[in-house]
Amino acid sequence: MLREAENLVPGTSFTEEDRALLATLREEHEAPGLGETAPVPLLPVAQFFTKDVPGLEAPQGTDLVQVLWCPFDGHGRQGTVAVDVRWRDSSRCGEVLATPPLPEVVGFDGYVPEPCTIAPEQVVEHEYIELLDAELQERIEEWEVRLEEEAEDDEEDILSYQGDLSIAPGWKIGGFAAWNVTGPAEITCSCGSPLRLFLTIATYEWGGTVSSWTPLEDRQAPSPQDNKHPTEVRPGRDGVLNVFACAADPRHEHRIVLQ
Repeated sequence: MLREAENLVPGTSFTEEDRALLATLREEHEAPGLGETAPVPLLPVAQFFTKDVPGLEAPQGTDLVQVLWCPFDGHGRQGTVAVDVRWRDSSRCGEVLATPPLPEVVGFDGYVPEPCTIAPEQVVEHEYIELLDAELQERIEEWEVRLEEEAEDDEEDILSYQGDLSIAPGWKIGGFAAWNVTGPAEITCSCGSPLRLFLTIATYEWGGTVSSWTPLEDRQAPSPQDNKHPTEVRPGRDGVLNVFACAADPRHEHRIVLQ
């Protein structure tokens, strides 16, 4: 309700009762009668069918993956949000709830996704620049310097490997991870197999007002900036959450890395 009110057309008038309710919704408070150890439902974050995602490798006998999380910090590794990944056989799923259960209280409203549909698009990515060999990094840097020198004015958009060509921003399945915050890290499963990027959950679908990754239809919108945060999710307070899965068996324990 709070989001609906905040997204109303500017100038919309509220009654005194409306204002009192909105003030209450913005408060940080505990739900009456709900103890600190009381169970709360996990929130659905995303679900994908293998038929819709080329290259999505699922465990034998499954064709659907569902991602959920707890709407509080501190329940996952290293004090992060706790993510639950479940692989399922869609033919054995029961009745689908039109309205999933919601917790009475959440630790952070950025963990409450706005319902969205997706139109999957396959793109080509390239490895994070710090993971390339030194000679290739040097060639890329020289290329970027040439582009900057050839730019006609300071306001001209200048391509860069990291921002425009290597790793797509926004939510995605597979591909490469960006390591802007921590720097590259090698992570492995407890079984010894490497962990591969399974899912990226991002605050924004692209950076800046318009970038090379901005969909064409959004570039033509009156305010492209308004369209780059459709899910209302804010992992790590405006960051990116990468979910890594075991290359040998995605049902093994996954790992998450905040960037």
